[in-house]
Amino acid sequence: MPADPLTLAGRTFRSRLIVGTGKYPSNPVMVQAHAESGAEMVTVAVRRVNLSDRSQESLLDFIDADKYFLLPNTAGCYTAEDAVRTAHLAREVGLSNWVKLEVIGDERTLFPDNEALLEATRRLVRDDFVVLPYTNDDPVVCRKLEDAGAAAVMPLGAPIGSGLGIQNANNIRIIKGAAGVPVIVDAGVGTPSDAALAMELGADGVLMNTGIAGARDPVVMARAMRLAVEAGRAGFLAGRIPRKPYATASSPLEGVVGSA
Repeated sequence: MPADPLTLAGRTFRSRLIVGTGKYPSNPVMVQAHAESGAEMVTVAVRRVNLSDRSQESLLDFIDADKYFLLPNTAGCYTAEDAVRTAHLAREVGLSNWVKLEVIGDERTLFPDNEALLEATRRLVRDDFVVLPYTNDDPVVCRKLEDAGAAAVMPLGAPIGSGLGIQNANNIRIIKGAAGVPVIVDAGVGTPSDAALAMELGADGVLMNTGIAGARDPVVMARAMRLAVEAGRAGFLAGRIPRKPYATASSPLEGVVGSA
């Protein structure tokens, strides 16, 4: 395929797969999986990083800053105030002014609190953050987040860590059709076919963690997800054939010598 980079807030990435750093069996396995994924951006939960004593071993010791762009996230935050504070802390210690913004509204489903998410997005955009909000697959909320200044919208495919795959494909298609910023499917991807479907629907990228880290062999799964994202993107760009209610011969007889 010709070069087909993903551009977010003016920054270009060759890979359209973004991966996380949690739930791996070990840090060395995570390093191998990241390499096989081909990703150039990795997310890190700010609350999982020891920011007060950098002399101690840290998750950041296993992420090559020359190879991967670091995307701090506000996982575990349940209020706009907490999420904003966490993003500022990450920036102050030199992680990034980019943030994957999460404001959780329900402890069981981990669905976002969209009202608080919008508030936090507006505040962080005013504070010169590049905000990538994790949200429901709701076209109206995605439009409001874009209007609030989000650099991308990140609708879930299914609940975080569920592995259920894309539950509402039409909503993802609608969100993409209306968006003026990149759309990245975030959460719920469990198999390479889920990742391929997200890309075939027109998503600009896929973000995943558990689908790779929780696999029996995370390194092999990381490679499979990379290939699936690439295949899904190629399929979207190629343009699928129209759906038809009846069969159409793949070897038509029109024009064949001797045909009626």
